[in-house]
Amino acid sequence: MATMASSLLNTLSCSINKPNSTRRYPLPLPTPISLSRSCRRLTINATETDANEAVKSKAPEKAPAASGSGFNQILGIKGAKQETDIWKIRVQLTKPVTWPPLIWGVVCGAAASGNFQWTVEDVAKSIVCMMMSGPFLTGYTQTINDWYDRDIDAINEPYRPIPSGAISENDVITQIWVLLLGGIGLAGILDVWAGHKFPTIFYLALGGSLLSYIYSAPPLKLKQNGWIGNFALGASYISLPWWAGQALFGTLTPDIVVLTLLYSIAGLGIAIVNDFKSVEGDRKMGLQSLPVAFGEETAKWICVGAIDITQLSIAGYLLGSGKPYYALALVGLIAPQIFFQFKYFLKDPVKYDVKYQASAQPFLVLGLLVTALATSH
Repeated sequence: MATMASSLLNTLSCSINKPNSTRRYPLPLPTPISLSRSCRRLTINATETDANEAVKSKAPEKAPAASGSGFNQILGIKGAKQETDIWKIRVQLTKPVTWPPLIWGVVCGAAASGNFQWTVEDVAKSIVCMMMSGPFLTGYTQTINDWYDRDIDAINEPYRPIPSGAISENDVITQIWVLLLGGIGLAGILDVWAGHKFPTIFYLALGGSLLSYIYSAPPLKLKQNGWIGNFALGASYISLPWWAGQALFGTLTPDIVVLTLLYSIAGLGIAIVNDFKSVEGDRKMGLQSLPVAFGEETAKWICVGAIDITQLSIAGYLLGSGKPYYALALVGLIAPQIFFQFKYFLKDPVKYDVKYQASAQPFLVLGLLVTALATSH
């Protein structure tokens, strides 16, 4: 499970200034802190670039249907074939390739609690928590991100479902609401199931949903800033599911909150990997991703530095906490990551991004579990 989670980890991962014309998009997107079922329509103003004309294309030249992969289409990654089945398109929008890190985060949180038992009830609780974190709330995050990225996707990935016109506006909006309310509903059920007096998991889900919204949506649109946006993404994929898993089976303590937020700096580095393939569109849209802001060469070193220095710092913390064997195990898992960074990523972060992720990230997610087990003892 670690290999699957990690090899897919980084296939995760705009106020947009556009000249002259303005189109109004009626969009009933939620304010995540409201559970009201009265879905009032919000009007989102989106300015445009000339590149938006690409949205009108139904058969983008970059991804001809004959050459695409059905497997890639279901996973929601590049190289997908053009699909007409609405349910396959709905799944594609949720990007199942991004679910395993969240599922793994729940596993780490449950391990860190020290209270998980291999009973039917605890396994069932874990599965529901994984469903909440993965298909529902990550699916919500990916769908809403694709909605607000439809203009930039028209440049970088015009074959994706929304810019290609493969799915209607109303279908996208419905999916966003169903996934959001479903995820928050499961969080409430987990709090009741765990006997919480304070609905910790419910508020974690609510806060994570709000973070997802402001990450993608104007006016804040955190992803416009390479530092803030990528850290928010890293925290969403490392800290939040860990917190949910630990709160489900134990107590979420301040030291764990600080430790996982520190680990999220490594998540920032992982998120940067995804920025290199989008440099063209980011530059045209005025987004300050790190490869755009610092140049690709500097951004490569920022990326690997964030990943490696963070993990070495965690190893130092474990050593200082009197857990030398866990610290040594973590250092042993960092070494092959550095090897694959030099072999693949630093040579060409676009050409070798998938090879790098598949080779290096299994060791990173295993390191997460080592850290979780260390904190449970």
